[in-house]
Amino acid sequence: MAQATGEISKLALIGNFLPRQCGLATFTTDVFEAMRARFPDIAIDVYAMDDHPGRYAYPPEVTCAIPDQDLSAYLAAARQIEASGASAIWLQHEYGIFGGPAGEHILTLLDRTTAPVVVTLHTVLEEPNVDQRRVMEGLLRRAARVVVMAERARDLLTRIYGANPHQIVMIPHGVPDRALAEPDTLKGRFGWDGRKVVLTFGLLSPGKGIETVIEALPAVAERHPDLLYVVLGATHPNLVAHEGEAYRDRLKALADERGVADHVAFIDEFVLYDRLLDYLQAADLYCTPYKNPAQITSGTLAYAVGVGKAVVSTPYVHASEILDDDHGVLVPFDDVAGFAAEIERLLSDDAGRRALSERAYARGRTMTWPRLAEATLSATRDAVASRPRRLAARVTPPKPLRPDMAAVERMSDATGMLQHSIYSVPDRRHGYCIDDNARALMLMMAVPDADPVWRDKWTTIYASFLQYAWNADARRYRNFMRFDRTWCEDVGSEDSNGRTLWALGVTARDAREVKHRDWATLLFDETASLALDLQSLRAQAFAMLGAAAMLEARPGHELSLSILRRFPDAHMAMLEETRRPEWQWFEIVLAYDNARLPQGLIAAGRALDRPELIACGVATLQWICDKQTSPEGRFRAVGTESFHRPYAEPLKFDQQPLEAQATVDACVEAFRATGDRHWVAEAQRAYGWFLGSNDLDLPLASSDDGGCFDGLMPTGLNRNQGAESILALQLASCAISGLGKARTNVPEPVNAAA
Repeated sequence: MAQATGEISKLALIGNFLPRQCGLATFTTDVFEAMRARFPDIAIDVYAMDDHPGRYAYPPEVTCAIPDQDLSAYLAAARQIEASGASAIWLQHEYGIFGGPAGEHILTLLDRTTAPVVVTLHTVLEEPNVDQRRVMEGLLRRAARVVVMAERARDLLTRIYGANPHQIVMIPHGVPDRALAEPDTLKGRFGWDGRKVVLTFGLLSPGKGIETVIEALPAVAERHPDLLYVVLGATHPNLVAHEGEAYRDRLKALADERGVADHVAFIDEFVLYDRLLDYLQAADLYCTPYKNPAQITSGTLAYAVGVGKAVVSTPYVHASEILDDDHGVLVPFDDVAGFAAEIERLLSDDAGRRALSERAYARGRTMTWPRLAEATLSATRDAVASRPRRLAARVTPPKPLRPDMAAVERMSDATGMLQHSIYSVPDRRHGYCIDDNARALMLMMAVPDADPVWRDKWTTIYASFLQYAWNADARRYRNFMRFDRTWCEDVGSEDSNGRTLWALGVTARDAREVKHRDWATLLFDETASLALDLQSLRAQAFAMLGAAAMLEARPGHELSLSILRRFPDAHMAMLEETRRPEWQWFEIVLAYDNARLPQGLIAAGRALDRPELIACGVATLQWICDKQTSPEGRFRAVGTESFHRPYAEPLKFDQQPLEAQATVDACVEAFRATGDRHWVAEAQRAYGWFLGSNDLDLPLASSDDGGCFDGLMPTGLNRNQGAESILALQLASCAISGLGKARTNVPEPVNAAA
């Protein structure tokens, strides 16, 4: 009777899987069968790593095959795991089965899932290269529990990789639960009657050390003319692809040279579970003459011990641990004479060999597959239990943070605002961009109660950046500037040009100093005609927002009116073209800055006194707000993984501050247009995302210095603090603060009826 499984209802199991021919595929299949047999109430979805897509006929148990070199397949698998409701992820990790340097693609999958991870490590390297160390440290950061199969692996993880010893669990390799059998009773089925059989099993490759045993056979055969050394297993597929069966042929040639060809049998077969156990039980001795001292696990050795074989092995890590205390015999690496002596001794001493076999069998009873399943489930329960408890959704509006320019100043210099940071330290390698400097200029207009000298200084710096970015020859603004103040291109993106016009319109309207208002009006007049050629919907929306602001500053401004009359009808036409009953949006996909599209329509409707534009903007804003709502009612920014997926529901991650700020601004615009206090609540809900009212209950705002983390990942925060994120928080804080002050003085709402 299976124990109650508590909160564990489904596992996502990732690894190789039969019929792929390798030891890890065998192991993953075995642990799947063991877990399913021991705990039948737990659903297990298998995600099989696939090195040759289309080659393997996977069984129905395989939920998804992941082509190992296709990064997009890892992302798709992550989405599938998230949608499946898996309680935990159980990863079988081995170098060489995942794509990317040292298999880093698997980190991409794990970083886009929220379920706790239990990782079973099949290799722990004592001298990793840079990529191998980086990947292992990434696994250790993500994993709630790390399963090793040897105590030596625990030592390496703590000593070499700095792992937390409390996250490491030692669970021995699983073994079959068969009765101890007398080999002579089984030899007949393989034609081995009357022979003393020594067996080595596994995919054939040079690291197995089979040459050592073949070299030892002449001395053993002198005393035991009935000796038969069976080399069981297909050649490793990677070796076959490289050199065919040349290695097997070399071994056969060596046996012939040493005069023991009649004492060696090569069985070229990938042997499945039950037949392998039959072979093992029919052998008198089992040999693992492996050459790699650091080998942490050997499934073949574990199986041999599990069925009670007397084992002669080299002292690699797994053998040293599983065969200690006289549970097997260890011989130094490449010691031909040592193997000859120990094999001969055990074949000559039936009673001693049988006693060793019984001791091995007794140890194997502690390692059976049901024991492994129970221990792994216990580790998984611990992983799930260690997750932080979710907090209830906020029911009161968040108290807005006071605008704080410390982080903005930290990211700025005499040229402008730098783009990126490593944590909170500016990263000068990436230089500057006009997008961030346009936002920073708008922030100078929005921040209340600033020292006039301070405001004048930074307004001038950010304005100067925009001014210098204008390329009069191309009649476009440049975007990216290197740290040495040289430009990366002659023409920036459409979005960066539209956003620059928006900043100029806001400055012309809101600057405290006449000199700044006059400067912004002049540059807008010189450059804003570029808006009439913009094709990007978002760039057009930015230009409309700038034109609406300029029209407030300069009523009747003709160029602004031209921009505002140019785009809204086209946007509404696109909405009609893409609309479906479940899809009320301007495009067939979602992307970044989504709320700016309805915000642009609402602003245009207010400026032109066109209620139908306001009505359309309000309706589409409500649709995108609904899409940005979690089941608990929190704001859930459309994640970057959602971008460009036709007519698809948005995905959770990666959530970025830009989306929350855009939604705050758009809701403020809707409130000003309609007077409907619903939009106050929606703006506050989006703003709460910065303060921790989000899917992970983690604040992104760094309230002590005005900083903001770059995003919400499945596993936590992206702890870098770039310009875009800092500005998003500060602009949103200003908008929310301003909204609070404006509530008692809402302008007469425009009739928003369609």
